[in-house]
Amino acid sequence: MTTMRELRQAAGLSQEKLAEMAGTSQPQINKLETGQRKLTVDWAVKLAGPLGVEPAVLLGLDGPAATTAQTASMRPARPSLPPLLRTAPLPQAAASMPVRAAARGGVDQEMFLEDGPIDWIARPDYLKNARDPYAMYVVGDSMMPRFRPAQLLHVNPHKPPAAGSGVVVVKCNKAVLVKEFVRRGPDIVILREYRPADREFPVPLEEIDTLHTVVGLQEP
Repeated sequence: MTTMRELRQAAGLSQEKLAEMAGTSQPQINKLETGQRKLTVDWAVKLAGPLGVEPAVLLGLDGPAATTAQTASMRPARPSLPPLLRTAPLPQAAASMPVRAAARGGVDQEMFLEDGPIDWIARPDYLKNARDPYAMYVVGDSMMPRFRPAQLLHVNPHKPPAAGSGVVVVKCNKAVLVKEFVRRGPDIVILREYRPADREFPVPLEEIDTLHTVVGLQEP
């Protein structure tokens, strides 16, 4: 059976290089390869480009084993997919981008990222040549008046944030923060929020899975 590790090795990439290309960290790639983290649709879309395969190939890794010829080409003609994906195939990445969402959970009402896209939208012109862009709904009012609930943020995961940039921070426990980037330290990232009080606060780098830059928004 073909594994994600075999696909990575066939592409000539180290875990560190794949993490860099996908906008994540080496420990997260290792967790995906060892099964400690689920290979969701969202991860498949993020990793497919660097690995040189379609997202469906990655999603089919848990299905029947690929043939030797399929493994060599890394583009099986009919990968094993969940029924929902068979009836609703992924749209062409060049013309669309996924919409992600977060939901409140836990006693402290922290936001948690939902697995996989909840919708697909057309890419705006300024993201047509970007790699792996996505959109995300704003939930909560901690960033008002800059970002309001139900606005759809447009995110470029490969654009480094500058001071004052809006950012989407996904922590290793899947908690998600939409905040303002202040600065990065040796082992922390300083973020800013506006409500309930205007404040800056640190997040340890070891707790962060991904940190992506907001480049635009769409009103509801």
